Amino acid sequence: MLDHEPTLEEKVVKMLRTVYDPEIPVNIYDLGLIYLIDFDEENNLKVEMTFTAPNCPAAEFILEDVRMKLEGIEGVKSVDLQVVFEPEWNKDMMSEEAKLDLGFL
Repeated sequence: MLDHEPTLEEKVVKMLRTVYDPEIPVNIYDLGLIYLIDFDEENNLKVEMTFTAPNCPAAEFILEDVRMKLEGIEGVKSVDLQVVFEPEWNKDMMSEEAKLDLGFL
């Protein structure tokens, strides 16, 4: 079996899975907080994300953690990180694993 070099998007997802809201023991990717991961032809990264609530007390901490980690990925030229609230986040956006971890299944 040959190992493949992970794509840039796979690297981004792996890194996003290391970011946690300090109040919730599930990473932001599996919580469903990442709405868009997109690259242009020069590997400039655009990420759209949300929070479980518009007034999330940990928002600044989480955004800084996301930005620092994404900017550290080899091959990413720049990071455009945008917070959006449409569509509004809901529990259905979580992965099955996250729902299980949080007792929703």
